[in-house]
Amino acid sequence: MNSAARTGKRLFVLDTNVLLHDPTSLFRFKEHDIYLPMMVLEELDAAKKGVSEVARNARQVSRFLDGLIDDADRHAIEAGLALPAPASGMAGMPPSGRLYLQTSPLPTTGALALPGKTPDNSILNTALALKGQHPTMDVTLVSKDINLRIKSRVIGISAEDYFNDRVLDDINLLYTGTRELPQGFWEAQGEELKCWQDESRTFYSLPTSRFEHFYPNEFLYGPGEEDLELVARRIDQGKVILERVRDYRHPRNAVWGMTARNREQSYALNLLMDPDIDFVTLLGAAGTGKTLLALAAGLAQSLDTRRYREVIVTRETVPLGEDIGFLPGTEEEKMNPWMGALLDNLEVLSETQEGGEWSRAATADLLQNRVKVRSMNFMRGRTFFNRYLIIDEAQNLTAKQMRTLITRAGSGTKIVCCGNIAQIDTPYLSETTSGLTYTVDRFKDWAHGGHITLLRGERSRLADYAVQRL
Repeated sequence: MNSAARTGKRLFVLDTNVLLHDPTSLFRFKEHDIYLPMMVLEELDAAKKGVSEVARNARQVSRFLDGLIDDADRHAIEAGLALPAPASGMAGMPPSGRLYLQTSPLPTTGALALPGKTPDNSILNTALALKGQHPTMDVTLVSKDINLRIKSRVIGISAEDYFNDRVLDDINLLYTGTRELPQGFWEAQGEELKCWQDESRTFYSLPTSRFEHFYPNEFLYGPGEEDLELVARRIDQGKVILERVRDYRHPRNAVWGMTARNREQSYALNLLMDPDIDFVTLLGAAGTGKTLLALAAGLAQSLDTRRYREVIVTRETVPLGEDIGFLPGTEEEKMNPWMGALLDNLEVLSETQEGGEWSRAATADLLQNRVKVRSMNFMRGRTFFNRYLIIDEAQNLTAKQMRTLITRAGSGTKIVCCGNIAQIDTPYLSETTSGLTYTVDRFKDWAHGGHITLLRGERSRLADYAVQRL
């Protein structure tokens, strides 16, 4: 470890929660060195049992460590194990850093040693001892636990959050799916703007030199209420091809009896009703209509046009308060308490249908039979064909969980992810590390995906005021 000090490398002491959050974090510290206290290995061993995501990550970390140690003897382990370069995984590239495992107790200096034998204090004492042994080296504790980071700084040890899973440095940079054009943009194009119709769809084209970079299925609008509203489709022979969007605010374009109440809701319905769009993400605060729009579009396409066999709804079961414990019944019955928002929206959609009380009751029964509720715990290994899959409260999912769910899509399936990144209930996830943020950023360049950030609350004036003031 003296060689590490001479070369100016940093030494990162990893907390257990970093490894459980991202097993590949072992390979993501570039040229710097990593130190794993013995307490971290003990906690990994305790977390490996079960079928949860945390248990799977613990076992994956153990496999990575086993591959790194291989046949190394104690002397080689004390000298540090060579870490592969981050982009190469486990093999093939020159070492970019070294992994040190604690092989013996480290003496802690003086009165700064923390009392007790709690795992956190043990890790802090180890980091403190490393700093005392190597005063010229930058020893930094990396942890997802904010309280541990506070304690670390109190005793004089540098501490950082794990940032490698952060999609963006600032959540305000997240793609919104819309772009406002400057005043007079269309008038300034002159003869360069071409227009034609094809099967009742209106298209426009502009030279790419007249247009800034755009993302597929990005919506464009002017500052005026009557300005053109277009969606960017593709680049063809040096031309940007734009299509006029359908106005779902007009009653003649109602979807399952629902009309859009603002511009962004109309754009969302354009994506949800487009058979060429396979993946849609809807972000927005409470009451902006994310789940209601997704359900209305799913019911219209599964019951009216028969494009999909059925609507499937799932969500992460993260409680807002204390957990109420085990729930009896079948998979669907166990999920019902988590699906209050779904039932509320189904009630609204059944009331939009014409007819008397008997007709609306029959419609409500039909909707509950055609909308299937499924638990995420049983999604692995499944494949959905010709289904309309809604992932609600997707902000509580990690990037790995989102990948597992999205890859369940078979031929003819459409996936809609709804969420509010300002309401994350999962520990160790933030707005910039949420799996929903990750998918919005990664799918923005795909021609068969679309995204809209809903801005205006339409639930009620009380809910809208509460979102703004509370």
